Amino acid sequence: MAGKLSPRQRMINLMYLIFIAMLALNMSKEVLSAFGLLNEKLTNFNSKAAERNANAFASLELKASEQPLKYGALFRDVQTINQTSSDLYGYLDNLKTEMLAGLAQEDQQDYEVMDKSNFLDQKFFQGDRYSAAGQEFIDKINDFRTSSSEIINKIPDSLMKPAQKTALVNAIEARFTTGDDKGQVANRDGRPVDWLNYHYEGFPLVASMTKITLLQSDIRTTQDEILKAMLQGQLTQEVSMTNYTTLLEAPKSAYFSGEDFNGQIVLGRKDATTKPNRVELTLDGKELGEDDYVIEDGRVRLTVSTGNVGEHTIEGNLIFAQDGEEIEVPVKQTFTVIPKPNSAVISADKMNVVYRGVANPMTISIPGVGNISANAPGLKPIGGAGKYIMNPGTGREVTISVSGKLPGGEPVSDRKTFRIKDIPRPSGTVRGEFGEIKMPRANLEISSVGAILEDFDFDLNLAISGFKFKVPGQPTVQVRGNKLDSRAKAALTRARRGDVVQIFDIEAFITNNRSYKLKKVSPVVVELTN
Repeated sequence: MAGKLSPRQRMINLMYLIFIAMLALNMSKEVLSAFGLLNEKLTNFNSKAAERNANAFASLELKASEQPLKYGALFRDVQTINQTSSDLYGYLDNLKTEMLAGLAQEDQQDYEVMDKSNFLDQKFFQGDRYSAAGQEFIDKINDFRTSSSEIINKIPDSLMKPAQKTALVNAIEARFTTGDDKGQVANRDGRPVDWLNYHYEGFPLVASMTKITLLQSDIRTTQDEILKAMLQGQLTQEVSMTNYTTLLEAPKSAYFSGEDFNGQIVLGRKDATTKPNRVELTLDGKELGEDDYVIEDGRVRLTVSTGNVGEHTIEGNLIFAQDGEEIEVPVKQTFTVIPKPNSAVISADKMNVVYRGVANPMTISIPGVGNISANAPGLKPIGGAGKYIMNPGTGREVTISVSGKLPGGEPVSDRKTFRIKDIPRPSGTVRGEFGEIKMPRANLEISSVGAILEDFDFDLNLAISGFKFKVPGQPTVQVRGNKLDSRAKAALTRARRGDVVQIFDIEAFITNNRSYKLKKVSPVVVELTN
């Protein structure tokens, strides 16, 4: 039938064929450009997603360093996923760099020239089989899919519900599938084709590169979804009502019989993983050290003694690190110590003693009364509830008067008398030993003379200003200071083995109270052993 066409008709038909071919050629170039523009948009999305994920990861890392119990395990899981994601993403980046390496610099942005499939056809395939590079491409995708799914399935149900984990795993399986168990997919005719051949064999370079960029976009999306799901699970766990308990809040910690109780029940949040980074607390003005409290189950449990009867105040701050800043949670609580019911009150009356020349610490309180007033000659407060110092003057007794007001305004008062005693007689020492001692001549020559208060309740710092030194058969030597001088050493050289040397009339004084005159210091007797 074609043979019956006229030469003119055959020429028209040929022109139509040439026109259709030209249209097809233009369409192909437009498609190539479209792939290139899509690749640019995906690349831009990946950059922004990487920045967004990096900021979220840095924020989580900061929280993990500030509150390791709460965010440590979560951060380690996210860190593992980030590492596997970065490994696969970097591998794909290197692959795209290799794909463009064969093009001239000016052609690497000209998508219409990226119409050949030679590069991946030669890199991924070797005859009817995958090349080593092709198998590596498949393996890396499979490894990422498997490891990501395993990590998600290991996340505790408290952080991510089973339904959420299943949805995430299914999404990852769909994004990073490499075919069925045999690594095949069905083509449009329904016949099984190897997954790598179906997606990357014979395709223009720009199309394959866009597919790889889309795979990178799936990696970023997966990172983002996992991080959001885990953080949302952490937040849900924190605000759950199962983390709350009831607390009794009252304006005061003790009530008298017949008073109206005006306490209130409030909700308090408990969380074993919420621990302050630093604790700054005082009890009655005295700073608490690390041995005075234990942080457990999200609570600061005090391990201090209740102290004396009366009201005590705990105040300060619990300091938490949050987003690189320190957040202070103020603490101000009071508790009242009352006498134990049915307990005997036994007082050693003769032991109500204060010592002259010593700052006698005293604690004064009235049970159930917060603020009191105490007065006596030589008595002054030193800070902290009920803490005083007594420096008695002359006389044999001192009486302390105490007054205060009950919460209802009723005044209360009391008084107590203490005997005043002098500091007991110090004992002289040589080398820290007192009484009758033995030592070599050389040791005595370099030893210091001192004084101690035996079995005295106060640790006073006594110093020596002078003493007398006597060697048998030699004149007594008056020494200034606390060591033998040249004259005393000369006398010591004339002593014989077995001689008894005396150190007496020791002049001692209290370093921080030189005005107080100590009793005469007991002498020291030294028997020379050589």
